[in-house]
Amino acid sequence: MRSRIPRQQAQWPQAQAARGADDDAGLGAELAEVVAGARRRVVRGGDRHIDTAHLLHSLLESDPEVRAAFGEGATVARLFGYLVQRSIGYGLRWQGSVEDSGGLPVVEEATGFSPLAAVCVARARERAVRRGDGGVRVRGTDLLAALVSDPRARAVEVVRWVGVEPGELVGRLEGSAAG
Repeated sequence: MRSRIPRQQAQWPQAQAARGADDDAGLGAELAEVVAGARRRVVRGGDRHIDTAHLLHSLLESDPEVRAAFGEGATVARLFGYLVQRSIGYGLRWQGSVEDSGGLPVVEEATGFSPLAAVCVARARERAVRRGDGGVRVRGTDLLAALVSDPRARAVEVVRWVGVEPGELVGRLEGSAAG
């Protein structure tokens, strides 16, 4: 029996912009869930692009190595507490704006991403290649390092708000990647 309710495509622009971003990111199957979660946040929040804060939130939810990178204690809980307030608090000033990559070239293949998030995705891939562990499997910690390496990233603002210094976090991530 066929349903009487016709199938409908999402008509709002943010859904159109974000559609397929998890497939186009080139991060592999393991991080496709992260990108899909970020895409859902974009649609739910009425945003235009997946930005670095969306990616950080999804990484924290899905990757235990990323949570561990922030150490013991209440830091992860504070991060979640801050990130869930995006639509009613800190994120209001970001509405209608695009997280820009400045003078960096935009990575065209990562559709649905803000220019800076697209650059971070490319940097995560480069970090995975440099790691040289027999493949180019991008880990959540590769993406985290890329997200918090650029001072213009919204993810940097979020981690600083909870008292984490991005440079120190990247140093810990580099140390764990080498070991």
